[in-house]
Amino acid sequence: MIGPDKNKLYPNENLKTVCYISNLPKQPNVEIGEYTYYSDTKKSPEKFYDHIEYHYEFLGDRLIIGKFCAIAEGIKFVMNGANHKMDGITTYPFNIFEGGWEKITPSIDQLPFKGDTVIGNDVWIGQNVTIMPGVKVGDGAIIAANSTVVKNIEPYTIYGGNPAKFIKKRFNDEKVEFLLKLQWWNWDAEKIFNHLEKLTSETGLDQFIKNQKDYLWD
Repeated sequence: MIGPDKNKLYPNENLKTVCYISNLPKQPNVEIGEYTYYSDTKKSPEKFYDHIEYHYEFLGDRLIIGKFCAIAEGIKFVMNGANHKMDGITTYPFNIFEGGWEKITPSIDQLPFKGDTVIGNDVWIGQNVTIMPGVKVGDGAIIAANSTVVKNIEPYTIYGGNPAKFIKKRFNDEKVEFLLKLQWWNWDAEKIFNHLEKLTSETGLDQFIKNQKDYLWD
């Protein structure tokens, strides 16, 4: 076998603070790509689902995370169930309490709904990041530690802060366009193994572009 076993919970049996979260028991409306890991040195990484908040199956919103993402401890995905009705005088959720207040329970279509939360492939999320409902994070993006993400993040960019703001592009537009076509995360394990040096070296991208006919159409 080449590389770690993508079907094991722990990609390194000597490092039980890191797990492949796609191998946790499945949860409704959550989709996790292969090789994506969650790292947590304070709590068990198997408790990843505890970091998905206000995620109610009847609302139908999904959390979708791509392949080869690196997610650090303290992540918080706030889903659409956290939203309050905002077109009245007050946003207070009377209906969730007893004593007759249930009479003004809003229908689902009366609640703010931001849609699915989607994290692309090869995304690095730093410690203690909060991602708000409906956010889309592009492939290859980096989110700095302690950030709160309230709007979409473009592929291969770096964002940080509260609220998270654009810091810089990782590569120029030409290189980003090439990487989005390359989609190395969809290669099989052997092909990834054979190209590890280029995937991780400073000059690797230029080598891929120089010989792109060997990679975009094979």
